[in-house]
Amino acid sequence: MNFRKLEVTGFKSFADKIELVFETGTTAIVGPNGCGKTNIADAIKWALGEQSAKALRCDKMEDLVFNGGSNRRQLGMAEVRLTISNSEKILPSEWNGISPRRKLSSRVQDRSIWRPPVKN
Repeated sequence: MNFRKLEVTGFKSFADKIELVFETGTTAIVGPNGCGKTNIADAIKWALGEQSAKALRCDKMEDLVFNGGSNRRQLGMAEVRLTISNSEKILPSEWNGISPRRKLSSRVQDRSIWRPPVKN
């Protein structure tokens, strides 16, 4: 079971939508200080169901939503979707991949499993 793709919108430092594709053999995310590596790890933990704001390095869940900056206004929503390969059928699903998704708006936190057909 491997991560295939991470889609992040409005989560912490990621105001714009980003999409990271994890190629076979990816073992690490590297980059300079302040580029968002730890926020990517937090996004993965959150998509997988982390409930503790402290474990996600914030005081309250609302802090996960992009808070604005000098040239950007605050967003009202954060969303993370993680696509996980299930080609080895480790998870009890007929699909070759599953995509847990979490969404947090200023009013409601939503969690769902989206099961698109995933190519082998």
